[in-house]
Amino acid sequence: MQSSNHRLRDMEQHHPLLSAGADVETGSLAAGVMVGGPHSGHVAGNRTMWFIQDSCGMVCAGITWFLVLYADFVVNFVMLLPGKNFWYSLLNGATFNSLAVLALASHMRTMMTDPGAVPKGNATKEYMESLQLKPGEVIYKCPKCCSIKPERAHHCSICKRCIRKMDHHCPWVNNCVGEKNQRFFVLFTMYISLISAHALGLSSMHFFTCIKVQWNECSAFSPGVSVLLLIFLCLEAILFLTFTAVMFGTQIHSICNDETRGLNVLQEIERLKNEKPTWERRMRWDGMRAVFGGSPSLLWCNPFTGLRLRRLLLLTHGRRGGSEFSV
Repeated sequence: MQSSNHRLRDMEQHHPLLSAGADVETGSLAAGVMVGGPHSGHVAGNRTMWFIQDSCGMVCAGITWFLVLYADFVVNFVMLLPGKNFWYSLLNGATFNSLAVLALASHMRTMMTDPGAVPKGNATKEYMESLQLKPGEVIYKCPKCCSIKPERAHHCSICKRCIRKMDHHCPWVNNCVGEKNQRFFVLFTMYISLISAHALGLSSMHFFTCIKVQWNECSAFSPGVSVLLLIFLCLEAILFLTFTAVMFGTQIHSICNDETRGLNVLQEIERLKNEKPTWERRMRWDGMRAVFGGSPSLLWCNPFTGLRLRRLLLLTHGRRGGSEFSV
């Protein structure tokens, strides 16, 4: 598509014409996030519910919930409730269960939050003319979803959308990690690593205590069953702790250094073309504030921030459309 005033390139690149926070609209699209199938979008007023209908992602998300609930079961019913020390069981039970709830809430918010999808099909001639571009100015269109790509956006082949500040697509949360849900993903990795470390500590204490009394009156289950449950829990906790701790550190590093997958692509393109950078890197605390919002506070650790029960209940009465739920 080309006119006397501008050029539109079908390339997997982007240009700083559109800011990361600018929602692009076309025709009669209302304000809000447009979600739908691979070839069409649905808009419902100002609120939508995001859910990717990917088989692999849904299985991985289900496995994640099962493993967290399994750990909760072993900690409560194998280790804490049969114990004779009331305060030890109460404090550790309250701590572990609180962290587990926060971890699952963070997982749900990551999975059900629009990561920053660019509206589909907005690269129309009418919209291009409304941008009032300078002569010779170039913007970029994604040929896969026919949308104008904002700066540092990247196309996800699973979500079938261009995602602002896309970091990666994570099957364990069945969603992309991008501009609008990175905060919840960081909280998810943090809380999973915490409950994994806590489970390892409790398992070690339980093994030590039970060996001293030769497993008599140590658990409501038989010694063989208890040992198998604890061994599986330890293996799960070691695996989860290693993975999520590394991922948490990587995410914090990326946020502090203002790095994303889209930016890395842009940097490589500019390096190959020997062009000056078209982006400006944020300072470290500016990146943290942009992701978590506001000044540092305990609210940064709250996955329920911004969640309204009434809106959530309204969104649950949606209809299915394509690869996502649309409300």
